[in-house]
Amino acid sequence: MMLLICNILGMIYGYIWYGEQLSHTPWHFKIFVPDSPTAILYLVISISLILIQKQNSIIEALAFVTLFKYGIWAVIMNILFIIEQGDITVNGLVLMFSHSIMAVQAIYFYPRFKRSMIGISVAMIWVFLNDYIDYFHLQFPYYDFITTHVWQIGVLSCCLSVFGLLLYIELNKLLKCK
Repeated sequence: MMLLICNILGMIYGYIWYGEQLSHTPWHFKIFVPDSPTAILYLVISISLILIQKQNSIIEALAFVTLFKYGIWAVIMNILFIIEQGDITVNGLVLMFSHSIMAVQAIYFYPRFKRSMIGISVAMIWVFLNDYIDYFHLQFPYYDFITTHVWQIGVLSCCLSVFGLLLYIELNKLLKCK
């Protein structure tokens, strides 16, 4: 229950963090912009459904793949930003810590998630559509660093999508889950 509450608070903070960007985002892209808080939203829904024993493999696949992908993506972006700026800030450290927790939670909840082909299919469509919108329609988080490296970060993002999807498919063998 404590994880649920912490994730709800993190999700709310994440949506607030994206507020300025969302105020300038065309309406048809708004759902694709706040990647991390939406990943946490999927986890909040998944945890809630687990608690009432009404699991949904589609929401759980979306939770796993997006938590892992955007958790790792944000950590990498913050490390690259620190290297480029030559400065470590408290905000940067908090972002790295909180986003690494997202990836850890994906692994932690994985054995509790129901897995299905429809779930992985929907997650695959979602993350690749999101990559397309982020890097072809330039709807990624506003940072000068990303703007000057769009192509490279787009490739990294697609690679993280593939890795997250493959991990979702194969992790049960490593963890010996059902």
